[in-house]
Amino acid sequence: MARRRKLTNPLGLAVLATLMSGPMHPYQIARLLKHRGKDDSIKIRYGSLYTVVQDLGKRGFVEAEGTVRAGHRPERTVYRLTDDGQHELEDRIRELISEPVKEYPIFTSALSLVAVIYPDELAGLLAERLQALEIEIAATTGIVDHAVAHRLPRLFLLETEYGLAMKRAEAEWVRGLMRELA
Repeated sequence: MARRRKLTNPLGLAVLATLMSGPMHPYQIARLLKHRGKDDSIKIRYGSLYTVVQDLGKRGFVEAEGTVRAGHRPERTVYRLTDDGQHELEDRIRELISEPVKEYPIFTSALSLVAVIYPDELAGLLAERLQALEIEIAATTGIVDHAVAHRLPRLFLLETEYGLAMKRAEAEWVRGLMRELA
């Protein structure tokens, strides 16, 4: 049997990881992802979530386990992770962690086209960006400090720590560029 195309959608991977907790319907998955703060690193849209779950089902990574009804709400299909889904999730996470790939951040794209902006205006725009970054850095540092104080295992902070390190590096780079422009 031919190997299926690898799962590349971060939301699909998040759905599979969430279903490791047990069967649930897509709305529960979305709520749990948001509750766990995954919407800081993965774009979660309820409408696209249903499409992603359907795609995962077609690939054999999830399967319907049944339906549930709460009060007067319509029936909802509950999905569970299949063995193939768990293997795909684990394989893809291993691959994504171990193998660097070229990413295309929007800020990098804007920098590649910055020649359309006058240097004086660029300096002002960079100052605005730096101010926004400093606010984000302070807020994220507070989140990390709070989590550490409450002894949240570091494993649950890795994406937040990484994001903080990237924001700090970007802020330092922006400061340097601003000094050059001055």
